[in-house]
Amino acid sequence: MIDIDRVRALTAERVRGAAGRDLVRRYGRITRSNGEVLHASGIRAPIGSRCLIEAEDGSQLAGEVVGFEPGSLLVMPEQGNRGITRGARVFVADRAPAPLMGPGLLGRVVDSRGVALDGRPPPVVATPWPLLGITVNPMARARIEQVFDCGVGAVNALLTLGRGMRVGLFAGSGVGKTTLLGMMARHAAADVVVVGMIGERGREIREFIEDHLAASRKRAVVVASPADDTALGRVHGAYRAAAIAEYFRDQGQHVLLVVDSLTRLAMALREIGLAVGEPPATKGYPPSVFGALSAFVERAGNGAKGQGSITALYTVLVEGDDHLGDPVADTARAVLDGHIVLSRALSEAGLFPPIDVVASLSRPMRGLVTPAHDRQAARVRALWARRQEKQDIIDLGAYVTGRDPLLDEAIRRGPALEALVRQDVDERVSFAAAETALAAVFGEAP
Repeated sequence: MIDIDRVRALTAERVRGAAGRDLVRRYGRITRSNGEVLHASGIRAPIGSRCLIEAEDGSQLAGEVVGFEPGSLLVMPEQGNRGITRGARVFVADRAPAPLMGPGLLGRVVDSRGVALDGRPPPVVATPWPLLGITVNPMARARIEQVFDCGVGAVNALLTLGRGMRVGLFAGSGVGKTTLLGMMARHAAADVVVVGMIGERGREIREFIEDHLAASRKRAVVVASPADDTALGRVHGAYRAAAIAEYFRDQGQHVLLVVDSLTRLAMALREIGLAVGEPPATKGYPPSVFGALSAFVERAGNGAKGQGSITALYTVLVEGDDHLGDPVADTARAVLDGHIVLSRALSEAGLFPPIDVVASLSRPMRGLVTPAHDRQAARVRALWARRQEKQDIIDLGAYVTGRDPLLDEAIRRGPALEALVRQDVDERVSFAAAETALAAVFGEAP
């Protein structure tokens, strides 16, 4: 008796071929559009598949399956839907996008689709890596046990980072987060630096590369998806940056992943979610956005035994300096291993980097530094907090010395505390130097 199901399975296997791709191309048709979303009938594909749409001029435009309805797939073009007509043919090109990786990416600038933006030939790459990454067993991940020297004295001394940490840089617009990012990218003790510039102004991309990366550009890969890119392009830019970092981690490298910004990634995910019909929730963000952000952040961290690490730094643009009411900032704070908060008041007072040491936190710090270092850093935060709390009384001249011993010490050590935080943009302060400077504030040995 013939097993019909077995025959069908063997036939499908032969049609798909050894590489797992269709040898017989199945075409569908674009039936209608709804904003940036196109409805394609006549084909079947899982969500996340890459499609090619034949435009009116004969070119093929890439898109992604972002949802489905009865009788049709919802496809979002990577570069917008201009040039696509009703009835245009569409076919599935790849069910699991995997951009090519390799050492040839070092020193290069590419867009969200992997196209070179630096005027040079395409990067020489050969190893496919899933755009959505490869999950690392949490029980196989190495623990955060080594200090990550970021080259910024205030962070090294008071908010010590560990190799494999995921850190958020929280700031309003114009406070100096891009400059601080550039300092870390240039001075950090990392083998490879991957920079994802997501939704940023086009002018800033070139300035960041030429002014901030400077000589460290040879070990850096920049993925640029500016503000005029589509929502899907911005999302793919962030995912491509993470995939590049994962590839180098798999090669045993210690990677610094910089994503500027996590907020604009969330905005792009919101655009896609609302376009496919998800209900808006907190401040218009669909519920899926927060799950996608958590999954994206989880791609960083230490690898398994024999692999390297990804220390990630994500900027979070806090609208209106509202650090409590912003849903993206609140979600990021919950899923990250630490956060560095920049203060507009300190920036306006001329202190750079304007790190609010009281509001900032590094969760693994205690297990990375000596007890003396941890005690001194806690003392600095206590003094800074008391001075900050009583600053209005001090400015009015209403405080009388001797009433509060902690405040007296904070006022006396004020210049030393500011000197500990202050740093020139081109200056690098190693972890050892920061540890020595912290101990010197109290006249102790490191």
